[in-house]
Amino acid sequence: MDLGIRGKRALVCASSKGLGLGCAEALAEAGVDLVMNARGVDALEAEAARLRSTYGVDVQAVACDVTTSDGQAKVIEAARGVDILVNNAGGPPPGMWSDWDRDDFIKALDANMLTPIAFMKALLPAMMDKGWGRVVNITSQSVRAPIAVLGLSNAARTGLTGYVAGTARQVAPHGVNINNLLPGIHATDRADALDSGVATQQSISIDEARAARAATIPARRYGTRAEFGATCAFLCSQQAGFIVGQNILLDGGATNLTM
Repeated sequence: MDLGIRGKRALVCASSKGLGLGCAEALAEAGVDLVMNARGVDALEAEAARLRSTYGVDVQAVACDVTTSDGQAKVIEAARGVDILVNNAGGPPPGMWSDWDRDDFIKALDANMLTPIAFMKALLPAMMDKGWGRVVNITSQSVRAPIAVLGLSNAARTGLTGYVAGTARQVAPHGVNINNLLPGIHATDRADALDSGVATQQSISIDEARAARAATIPARRYGTRAEFGATCAFLCSQQAGFIVGQNILLDGGATNLTM
């Protein structure tokens, strides 16, 4: 399928690895020029060079911490006029409700709620002026069904979801669509970190922890960054113009919901 977005330009946050890289690669394959962001310079530059070479698109790499005001300003300046925004950030650490204090919540809110909002506020007006734009926020399956040990993520990402629910309806008349992708477990560094934690707690190997988690997923496997990226690219496509303010689960059926 031709997604109809060749020649568009996208900002993809946290795109040197994992789900962000999957999104960046799928957009590059569709002919979209990229602004890629991550904190680690080496990995970011390496992936930017690979995507340039493989897909023949223009790729600008901006290495910085977007939870800081300086980092946000740097990325926003590089991304002015983009047609597509993919907001993404690693989740806060797991724990129990009694572990977290105010500073922990502020860090989670900065990374997983306030930074995506800052990018939307900065970049949506130009999309609205052009009469076309796409925003995809990568959140979590915990938005639909909370995961107890991910309370920081539950709180911050649900806050972002509430903000998007109203904002998406306000910008849709201008040809700008905002939607959220809710990943379950995918084969990324984040999954490795969670499985390592379980392995340590239960005195089992990481392979055993991974197998046990996969057994709880109806698809009986972890997702891949490629299939996640393909879904993101579709939401950014011309064909997705009637999808507004939706929360789309990619979790292999793990979230047990009727609707």
